[in-house]
Amino acid sequence: MINRYNSKIMQMYEAARIEEENLLKERRAEIEKKIPEVMKIEREIARLGLRLSLDMISGAKDIDALIAAQKERITELRVKKSELLVSRGYPLDYLELHYRCGKCRDTGYIGSKKCPCFKDKLIELYYDRSDIKRILRENNFSNFDIEVYSSSRRAAEPKSPRKNIEDTLSKAWNFIEEFQSSRENLLFFGGPGTGKTFLSHCIAKELLDRGWFVVYKTSEELVSDLKRIRFETDPELEDILLNCDLLIIDDLGSEQITDFSKTELFTFLNKKLLKGSKMLVSTNCGLESLAHLYSERISSRLLGEFTLCKFYGNDIRISKNIKETKK
Repeated sequence: MINRYNSKIMQMYEAARIEEENLLKERRAEIEKKIPEVMKIEREIARLGLRLSLDMISGAKDIDALIAAQKERITELRVKKSELLVSRGYPLDYLELHYRCGKCRDTGYIGSKKCPCFKDKLIELYYDRSDIKRILRENNFSNFDIEVYSSSRRAAEPKSPRKNIEDTLSKAWNFIEEFQSSRENLLFFGGPGTGKTFLSHCIAKELLDRGWFVVYKTSEELVSDLKRIRFETDPELEDILLNCDLLIIDDLGSEQITDFSKTELFTFLNKKLLKGSKMLVSTNCGLESLAHLYSERISSRLLGEFTLCKFYGNDIRISKNIKETKK
């Protein structure tokens, strides 16, 4: 999968180079028509450059003097060309290739190492495939407000909702920072409107920005994809779901639960766990409800192979809406 993305990025670089080469041809044709003397100078510079190369390998006795004279003449011609271009309102580099990235010259590599722009393109592709690019403009850590969680402890819970979310945020950041070396999976569970999906989005954005491939699916979408893989044989979709760096499965338990969906979900979860391919699952169901809804094999993996993060408190969406209404 990663090789396929790398190949696509290299095609993007090649397309950029071809486009810039064509634009340069257009600029040269324009100057040939408007300032033909500039193009004559360019051709003379090219001729002198070839002559200089031949002189350097000729072994003539006065080679140093010849080379110095040729270089001086080439410099004079370049100055004259620049003066002609500037006098007619053209920039000095008008007849040069314009690279999108000056560091790698649109090759993607600086020596044998990938240019920073390569990673930028990879992140852009990952964002496009994650299906949540628009959502993450708003749902990110910059907009995470713990003040919406009450600081008053409930009788049924050991901590206040605010203290609880602070601890959960700490787990989330640890998950992000240790992402490369850890095999940890996360299970967010709790009532609706308590911030599970929002925090999932925050984690997704942070990892995407760091160059990890994150795929977001609701449980309904995932089951639909698993049916497609089973009955229509879609190896690319299967590859993406199995081999993405992080798969987020949102709202588990809201999908239509059948014997088929439970079988396919178990098989899929098992494959992911065996591969060490990380997941973040969120659900409005309590742990007992999960065990009741799904087979023992599924609930055993969810409760035994995932770090459990409970969410509770007032419905944040309702609280925010009331707050906005009062303004």
